Amino acid sequence: MKRMKAAVVWFRNDLRVHDHEPLLRASQSGLPVVGVYCFDPRSFQTTHFGFPKTGPHRERFLIESIKNLRENMAKIGLSLIVKIGKPEEVIFELSCSIDIEKLYYHEEIGSEEKAVEVNLKSRFLSTAFYSYYGHNLYHIEDLPFEIDALPDVFTNFRKMIENKASVRPMFPTPRDVKSVPIINDGIIPSDNVFNDTQIQSDRVYLGGASEGKKRLKHYFFDTNLISLYKETRNGMLEIDDSSKLSPYLAHGCLSPRFIYWQLKEYEKTHVKNSSTYWLYFELLWRDFFWLVHFKFKNKLFNKGGLYNISIPWSTNKEMIDAWINGQTGYPLIDANMLELKTTGYMSNRGRQNVASFLTKNLGCDWRFGAEWFESCLIDYDVSSNYGNWCYSAGVGNDSRGFRVFNVAKQGKDYDREAKYAKKWLPALKEVPSQYVYDIHKLTALELLEYNVSLGLDYPQPMVDLSASAQRQRKDYEKALDRGGEDEDTVGVW
Repeated sequence: MKRMKAAVVWFRNDLRVHDHEPLLRASQSGLPVVGVYCFDPRSFQTTHFGFPKTGPHRERFLIESIKNLRENMAKIGLSLIVKIGKPEEVIFELSCSIDIEKLYYHEEIGSEEKAVEVNLKSRFLSTAFYSYYGHNLYHIEDLPFEIDALPDVFTNFRKMIENKASVRPMFPTPRDVKSVPIINDGIIPSDNVFNDTQIQSDRVYLGGASEGKKRLKHYFFDTNLISLYKETRNGMLEIDDSSKLSPYLAHGCLSPRFIYWQLKEYEKTHVKNSSTYWLYFELLWRDFFWLVHFKFKNKLFNKGGLYNISIPWSTNKEMIDAWINGQTGYPLIDANMLELKTTGYMSNRGRQNVASFLTKNLGCDWRFGAEWFESCLIDYDVSSNYGNWCYSAGVGNDSRGFRVFNVAKQGKDYDREAKYAKKWLPALKEVPSQYVYDIHKLTALELLEYNVSLGLDYPQPMVDLSASAQRQRKDYEKALDRGGEDEDTVGVW
């Protein structure tokens, strides 16, 4: 039986049908179209330090997003084949029943992803491959500089972009596309196929483009919360403290251009202010770290970071385990780490503080933190995650000496009533709010009054904040041969 000629759209971190150039180009090819998604087993192995590469929270979000992608593909008349297996093997096997004349996909810049592309191409001699960039707000061809000339400092990058580049319009969603008749499009796996860990948490973040659009509509147009974003974004307790669009960006359920043009519509019809600009500002940070990754490639994952800065990092397992499990004795760190483990999410404010504590107070190898985030976060993005960890550790872009957060002061500043801390640390529920972030300073009599026993109900502090930071500063200054000031405004994850 003669095989049907077809165009295949290979989905990866672009789980949408809107603003999707590979899907549009395939629909314009004149060939019948079918989509393919592969749950690559390599993405569910372990990291260098032994953490699951894709933990249970992101696994569940991903599965929900694939289900929604299949639904949205069906709405435009197309099938989505879903298989568990290596893409180079799954798609080659598909070619036994379909004559894959053209294959369309979005370009990825990670070395692991590039290796998959090379392996896939090596199996096809007559198939034409078409790749496109679709991760960023600003298209790579529109940048006012070559990649090798990417500014090291974000502020310089931002000014160049804002003065000399513009955001392209979105690609239209294809309609009435001729489809490939598929008998068996595969079964989407259920939760915990790749992870044994059972999730017991409230369902706050549901995967999929439809949920992402619903979230954006709620945050922008239904509530006008976007107009207060700059004032609320450092909150850690409430879901509406920030946009919570990052998981949908990370999986490509929403394109950054979709968010940008919706933001422009909001500014046109409602209000344009510093808060609406700040969301755009954070989309720029996302572009910046992707470009850093593009420029420096695997240096992003090196112990010494982008410039091979030789800092004697600790690999003390007890300290790292205490950090991971929220047992440091510092409520801001512990609450955030427990939230991450329980929900797969942590606020940007929390991420800055836990990264500072791990590297600047405990002096531990920043890659443990980066890999733990990779495992846990539902909004994990390789470029943003590792770029931010390099930055926080002082081995990345714009590193100006030693930056450290006072995590006790940060708790008082951003959780003044200690509601966030008490939510995740019930042992402290009877402690008056003004004492929570100085719990270790209370007398034995006061602790007894508040039903807390340090070392039993809640841990003693692992380190002295000031002394530990001073020790670590000396190591940094030896490596960097310069000092620096603490800076509160850093890149977003």
